[in-house]
Parts: sequence; structure tokens; C-alpha cells
Amino acid sequence: MKKNNLWVLLLFILLQSTSFSQSSQTTKPNVVFILADDLGYGEVGCFGQTKIKTTNIDELAKEGMRFTQFYAGAPVCAPSRCDFLTGMHSGHAHVRNNFGTAGYKENVNENGNYPLDSSAYTIGNLFKDDGYATAAIGKWGLGNYDNSGNPLIHGFDLFYGYYDQRHAHNYYTTHLYDNAVHDTLDNPVINVHPKFDSASKASRDPKDYIGNEYSIDKMTAQAVSFIDKNHAQPFFLYLPYTLPHAVLQAPQPYIDQYIKDLNEQPNWSVTNNGIPTYYPLSTYAAQVSYLDTQVKIVLDELHKYNLDDNTIIIFTSDNGAMDGEKLRSAFFNSCAGLRGFKSDLYEGGIREPFVIKWPGHIPANTVNTNPAILYDMMATFADVLKVKAPKNDGVSLLPVITASTGKYKQHKYFYWEFPGKGRQVAVRIGDWKGVRTGLIQNPNAPWQVYNIVSDSAEAHDVAAQHPELVRKFKKIARKAHTTPVKKEWDIYSPVDPNAKQPKEAD
Repeated sequence: MKKNNLWVLLLFILLQSTSFSQSSQTTKPNVVFILADDLGYGEVGCFGQTKIKTTNIDELAKEGMRFTQFYAGAPVCAPSRCDFLTGMHSGHAHVRNNFGTAGYKENVNENGNYPLDSSAYTIGNLFKDDGYATAAIGKWGLGNYDNSGNPLIHGFDLFYGYYDQRHAHNYYTTHLYDNAVHDTLDNPVINVHPKFDSASKASRDPKDYIGNEYSIDKMTAQAVSFIDKNHAQPFFLYLPYTLPHAVLQAPQPYIDQYIKDLNEQPNWSVTNNGIPTYYPLSTYAAQVSYLDTQVKIVLDELHKYNLDDNTIIIFTSDNGAMDGEKLRSAFFNSCAGLRGFKSDLYEGGIREPFVIKWPGHIPANTVNTNPAILYDMMATFADVLKVKAPKNDGVSLLPVITASTGKYKQHKYFYWEFPGKGRQVAVRIGDWKGVRTGLIQNPNAPWQVYNIVSDSAEAHDVAAQHPELVRKFKKIARKAHTTPVKKEWDIYSPVDPNAKQPKEAD
């Protein structure tokens, strides 16, 4: 009898030890939110990409749900991240464009970008207030460690990565930030925006822009460490990776594989005002695939602690693909036939891949055609946690991604405004979208009207046939816009169209 009791006790201990991490979180799911940087709608396999391998993101989609009409909050980095973190659309958000202090220089002037207000309540605060361990690892872009934009003020226990967006252009930086402290990388100082022309080829070897430690590896190591330290409690991990943004730098084995796959011949070139490369297509593809590899590493770490079934994993991007290298975007069909690129309020600048997995709650291998947007995340996460969300412009997606009996409160409209690229505004109501562009040159620029479902390429302006929609768009645009903190961000403020406009930090 005693021997039987001993076996029962041993079995109990074994079961407890293997299920501790999972059972300790049965009522509170972990959340891992992976945000790519400048990734186009069509640049991953599950959204139509055929030349770049994204095996792990594609598998995530098979195990979960992908949205085909998911939007960024803005067409460039900083305001889109602000919209995500605060749940506010770009007519209410504190940050409405990229903006950095003049004279940026690595190790000398890294003052960060325009900061969040200290009173801003973010998704980080939402999770932290509910007892979660929280971390932001990657590119912040909303202030510095020494001002009101410090992520530690906004609900994050840990920040690791780049504060300044311009610093984030260099994947072989000399350092990253561990909160306020430099974490030194074994790299020389590299100027990733050299000014030269093709006559400088001989003295500008692409190898001169490669270091020893790739920043992405350091970020993923921090993410793995965070999961390792917090696997026995609920955690929120925000992973705004910098790939495939800015200059072309990638680990050589990945580049070599694509040189072979794409049969790309060496051609010395400079793309996006950046560094020289012999293989622009292969290097870009390598960057996207390397991002995909990081997804696998994070998923493996969750699996190590049996956290797969109790973790919500989301993958999306902050805005559309860059238009600085149209040959590349055409080759990869980066925008999947959508009009426009990063900095545009046409679909190519704001429609993003979006994949979400939550086993047992979200049916596997499903497609959701409901329009949704990045600033819906605040309301959605509050619904998941069963807590009251602060005032925000989003709606909870929980009823449409799960078998929840809750009623989906659809958006009355989606709203975007952007002071860059000549000033723009856009509104979507149901299947219809209105866009105005070039407001600096023409404050009375007409509304363009498109049926987004039948004309996702926005090729047929039907404004003349639908004056009633134009009236609705005008009314919503007046209602949704509030005066921003910076005058130059006000899309309706008077401006001299001949005056030189301030250059915003990318």
C-alpha cells in the first residue's frame, strides 16, 4: 500500500512540474505582439508572396487566423506605433508624424523622436495594471529614456533596443539600449547614409558596412530571456522588430541563399539613400526571411515552457512597403497590387498582413474579411483581460476572432490623417473609402471615392457618381480631426506651398 502511495505521489509531482507554467496562467493568457517595420501587405507567403520564404509566419496563419483587410493606424512608423499603443486614431493621437531632433549622429546625438505625453495610457499600462510582466524590445520611436516618452513611464518593465528611429537604420550599430544603459555591440562605427555617387564605387565596398553583431540577434536573445524569466506568470511581450526597414544589411548566409534562389547577378547599387550593395533583391529577401526566423525562435521558447496553448501571438506591420526602390517592390509584388506605398493613405501604404493565433479560442486556418485596424488592439486586449479600457477609438475584435457570444461592435468609420507627403486624409465607411491628397498645394483638393471591395487597387474614382458619400466623408473628417501638438502636423493649417517643408525623420 505504501509502495502504491509512493508511485501516486511521484506521478503527482511529475504532472505538477510539467504543467506548472501552463496551469499557473489558465485564466490569463500571455500575449506576444510582433510588429514588423515597413513590411508590405504582399511580402509574406500567406498573403501571396512567392519569392520570399516566410515559413514560420505562414505556419502561424495555418494554426490561427489571418485578416485580409487589416490596417495600420498611419502610413509611417511613429504615428502608427502611437495609435497602436494608445488606441487613438491619427486625428486624436499625440504623435502624428515622424519627427526627430536635427543633427542626428550615432553615439553623439540620439535624442529620440517626438515623445509620448507623460499622461498617455498605453497597452503596456493596461497589462501592467492587470499584474502582467511587460517588455518592449525593438524600435520604440516615441521618445527617449530621459523624457516623457520613456517606455518605463508607459507601463513597460523593460525596454531593449533603439529609441531613435534614425539609430534603427543601422543593423550593425555600436550599441543598443538596455533601458537607459548602452549595451555595447562588437561593431565599428558605420555611417549608413553616406553621401556619394556611382563614381565612388572603388572606395565604397559593401563589405565596409557589415559588422560582427547583428542587432536583431540581440533583440531576440532579450525576448527569449524575458520569456525565460517570466514563464511562470502572465506576460505581455511587445516585439517591434526593425526588419525589413531602411538600409540593406542582412546575415550573409541568408543573402547567399537568395542569390542562388533568385539567380541575382552582382550589380553595385545604392538603394533608399543608404549603403551600397551588390545584391539588393537577395539582401531584402534575406531581411524578411530573417524576421521570419525570429518568429520561430520566439515560438520555440514558448513551446519550451508549454505556453503554446495559453499565449496569444500576433504578427503584423506598422505601415506599407517603402517606395524608394520601385524595381524591388515590383519584383516582389510587395503591395500585392494595392495602390501606393509607405507615406500614402492609399491601400498600399496602410493595409497590412495580420495573423493571430490563440489555440482553443481562435479556429485554425481561418480567414477573416472584417475590416480592422491597429488602434483596435487596446479595446481587444481590455476585452481579453476583462477590464475596462481607457477612452479609445477602437473596437474589440474578440467577438469576431473567437467563438465568443459577445456582439461585435463594428466601426462606424475608419479615419486617417497624415501631414506628410503633401498632407492627406482618408475615411472608410463600409465598403467605401474616401481619400484627399495634396492639401498643402490645394486646401480644397477634391475627395476621391473608391469601392475598396470591388476596387482594392483604387483605380476607379467614382466620386462624381456618389456625391452623398463625399458629404459623409466631409462630415466625418471634420468631426474626427483635432488640433495636434505641433502646428506643422495640422493638415488644415495655412501654409506657404512654396516654402521648404521640414524634413521628418524616417
